[in-house]
Amino acid sequence: MIRIGIDVGGTNTDAAMITPDGVLASCKIYTTGDIMSGVRTALSRLLEISGQPASAVSAVMIGTTHFTNAVVQRRDLAPTAAIRLGLPASACLPPMTDWPTDLRDAIAGRGYMIAGGNEFDGREIAPLDETALRGIAAQLRAQGVGSVAVSSIFSPVNAEMEHRAEAILNAEMPGVHVTKSHEIGRIGLLERENASILNACLRDLSRTVITAFRDALAQSDIQGAMYLTQNDGTLMDAGFAERFPVMTFASGPTNSMRGAAFLSGVADAIVVDVGGTTSDAGLLRGGLPRQAGIAVEVGGVRTNFRMPDVFSVGLGGGSIIRQAEGGITVGPDSVGYRLADEGMVFGGATLTTTDIMVAAGGASLGDRSRVADLPPALVRDARRAITALLEQCVERARISADMLPVLVVGGGSILVDHETLAGLPVMKPAHFAVANAVGAAIAQVSGETDRVYSLATVSRDAAMADARKGAMDMAIAAGAAPDGLEVIDIEEIPLAYLPGNATRIRIKVIGDLHV
Repeated sequence: MIRIGIDVGGTNTDAAMITPDGVLASCKIYTTGDIMSGVRTALSRLLEISGQPASAVSAVMIGTTHFTNAVVQRRDLAPTAAIRLGLPASACLPPMTDWPTDLRDAIAGRGYMIAGGNEFDGREIAPLDETALRGIAAQLRAQGVGSVAVSSIFSPVNAEMEHRAEAILNAEMPGVHVTKSHEIGRIGLLERENASILNACLRDLSRTVITAFRDALAQSDIQGAMYLTQNDGTLMDAGFAERFPVMTFASGPTNSMRGAAFLSGVADAIVVDVGGTTSDAGLLRGGLPRQAGIAVEVGGVRTNFRMPDVFSVGLGGGSIIRQAEGGITVGPDSVGYRLADEGMVFGGATLTTTDIMVAAGGASLGDRSRVADLPPALVRDARRAITALLEQCVERARISADMLPVLVVGGGSILVDHETLAGLPVMKPAHFAVANAVGAAIAQVSGETDRVYSLATVSRDAAMADARKGAMDMAIAAGAAPDGLEVIDIEEIPLAYLPGNATRIRIKVIGDLHV
């Protein structure tokens, strides 16, 4: 089976073709302004290099920052309403209470609270107020709102009210996009609700972007299935991704870490992915990225869906170098995909980290004579500043005294010409520049459940079996083959502050792609 992995970054679009024997071909091009033409170019070049016909490609896996960038830059977001089912509980903190004002304004955020919700053991707090919900639907229909996020208290335990609310909204607002919070986040109400609202405001954009990706494949005569990478290093099919665009957040660093493990054969390491704009560092355990254990902010909004524990700094191959009174500064701003036009070694006038490495003899790009006159002290101090940022990344990702190797990957890894970083040995595997695309191509499919069970009313074995089945159903819905699903992570936490021998059970399964 031949797979193609593509990672669309802010500076470069990387592509790799993978067979059961390893990497067959790879290429790297600058990301285009419209993104999609860059994907078409990458596919065309990859097929040309490999000599393979388009008909031989069985699947294409795409990692993209498109949806993360939309939230961070407050663009292309749909007007969205949040409806919480929980009164009389939770009235003190309405939806989007802690959101940045500019983001709430960008989605014309509306928040509503009505009676409903469940206790931790599934019992009703109050019956769903269907009359109030229909009244809200009438308001939203009149205002032209087409995206709604529905969150119910403890819906991961009992999702019935969210399903009923969706049915009512679909009947009252034909064509509406409804995001149900139990399909997005974990137990915590506010973070789960926030993630659901972000998903809802991206639904229109996700349809546009994924349609464009499909068109790019069709124009390249590739008939294989298309998948997008999730932020836990696994895949979801295009239809699933269209419904849940937030699942792509932070998928780029995750792809790089998975690719680094595959290319190096090292399962436990610190991975530093140096791109054109940022450097991301994370811990690799058993070939998978370590997951963040706390709420993760996206665009200033707290969420609790799964995310890799990654530390990022504004250092990349396009980072701008400046001389200031206090010394040399590196980034965090970058010329990004304009490096080929604005970097000094390419004939531009902006001094970047790439120019510094070429001047120091650490890289062979462009025309070195254009930076030959840079003062040696400037080059030396800039390199020290670059190294300091890289070591900061490594130290933040390191959680023990273990002498783990540092796997350096990414197109900007020309910035790393050291044998050690922060006292740890440095490795650059083959095809390191396109590790993110390789990670996308080799990804599997996962599913996860996170629920609270009352072991006073159900046995532990029955609770475990129910959680396992929920995780497997999620994986199959995302595109996994039903046979061969494997449980890779179980977390069981007794909740002593709740009655009924309450226990929180989180199970994650992973399996091969169903092609």
